[in-house]
Amino acid sequence: MKIEILGGGCPKCKALAANVEKALAELGKQAEISKVTNLNEIMSYGVMMTPGLVVDGKVKAAGNVLTVEEIKQIIKK
Repeated sequence: MKIEILGGGCPKCKALAANVEKALAELGKQAEISKVTNLNEIMSYGVMMTPGLVVDGKVKAAGNVLTVEEIKQIIKK
């Protein structure tokens, strides 16, 4: 599983990254996590507001910080 956090490193982006790591730990799952900070790359996903969450190449959220529980539901699918 590949998870990408889209954003320039703002506090919301960092919070989303922390929630992703916590969700993975609680589920006992491994994933490759990367942070995409390049604006052109972020826009290539169609995301206009950060932070964004991309799982296996599919945008799952944009413009808000998902909770650990919300992320766990996305990862389980």
